[in-house]
Amino acid sequence: MLLHSAIFCTLSLNVALPCIASLLTSLLERYCEVLSSLYNVTGVYCNSTTDEIGTCWPPTTAGQLVARPCPEFFNGVKYNTTRSVYRECSENGTWASRINYSHCEPLLMEQKTFEVYEVHYRIVLIINYLGHSISTAVLIVAFVVFLCLRSIRCLRNVIHWNLITTFILRNTLWFLMQMIDEEVHERNEPWCRLVTTIYNYFVVTNFFWMFVEGCYLHTAIVMTYSTDKMRKWKFLFIGWCIPCPIIVAWVIGKLYYENEECWFGEVVGHRMDYIIQGPVVLVLLVNFIFLFNIVRILMTKLRASTTSETMQYRKAVKAILVLLPLLGITYILFFIDPGKDDISYVAFLYFNSFLQSFQGFFVSVFYCFLNGEVRTAARKRWHRWQDNHTLRVRVARAMSIPTSPTRVSFQSIKQTGV
Repeated sequence: MLLHSAIFCTLSLNVALPCIASLLTSLLERYCEVLSSLYNVTGVYCNSTTDEIGTCWPPTTAGQLVARPCPEFFNGVKYNTTRSVYRECSENGTWASRINYSHCEPLLMEQKTFEVYEVHYRIVLIINYLGHSISTAVLIVAFVVFLCLRSIRCLRNVIHWNLITTFILRNTLWFLMQMIDEEVHERNEPWCRLVTTIYNYFVVTNFFWMFVEGCYLHTAIVMTYSTDKMRKWKFLFIGWCIPCPIIVAWVIGKLYYENEECWFGEVVGHRMDYIIQGPVVLVLLVNFIFLFNIVRILMTKLRASTTSETMQYRKAVKAILVLLPLLGITYILFFIDPGKDDISYVAFLYFNSFLQSFQGFFVSVFYCFLNGEVRTAARKRWHRWQDNHTLRVRVARAMSIPTSPTRVSFQSIKQTGV
């Protein structure tokens, strides 16, 4: 059969390319048949077949997810064969129509360059783990500080407290998502989709609490509105409730159009993640406007003061650096295209990984540990504890003083008389 196809292709030059394609297909099918003969499958199973890419799928027991190496070449492009392509054998013994080639990466660079990138990706992963670990630990300490110091529970610090809470929950879910292995990811387990949904909810709430921070500062500084008239429940509603319909809409979109791979990533032709990314970008842009107005008012007040011009700029720069992590403006950098240059891309990778993983750390340091109000309250609490501790020690010592000699003698004489 193969010999006849080869002879026919040599006789007709006009149909050379279709014949070559047909010949290659026949060869692949023959190879798949030989490979399938090595498998001994019983019961309900899917027959061996070759897909349009040329990947051979051997006989497989029903209900299993099959992994095969990515093709080495396709359309003249070399691919990384250490990655896998996935296809599911249904319970009724038929192959799923969808084949997941999303993990196959083209090797568009030299092997040495590829190895260098692998090293960079591993370092970036370490930075992410280290940054999230340090941030989570510091955030938990800041959370406990705000919890214990009841004397500073004004609206401003309550907003800080809720923002810190969203960072803790977001980082915790980030660690949980790193524990999901590739097989669970491919099977699209329900609990895996639930984890992804909860993580995205905390991501959105995190950004909306950054918006609440910006709204509070802008209202108090730019609009000179009395903070006593602001209602806490309104900010709580914005931070915790408004993200709910956004996440519900995203879940519905994923369920009907991108119900695969634990709802990570996107499917070609659908952009369900824009349901989340749209409001997040809008929040960042509004916070950027808030930052511009706050700095503008601050510079106006500094120019009206008697301080030197150098000190004015120092205070303005300090205010900007402190407000950047609070309002989440640094996340705007994630939407910048680093270009095709290797050095700029690697620098962009490191810079963004550092900012994203240490964002909670900076918020905790600036708005808890370096907060003058928090430090004063903590110092008073510490002095009060020291005074109480000293008083308890003195009382304990007084209670442990031995009985006076006169009394001892009287008691001993009385006992002797008895």
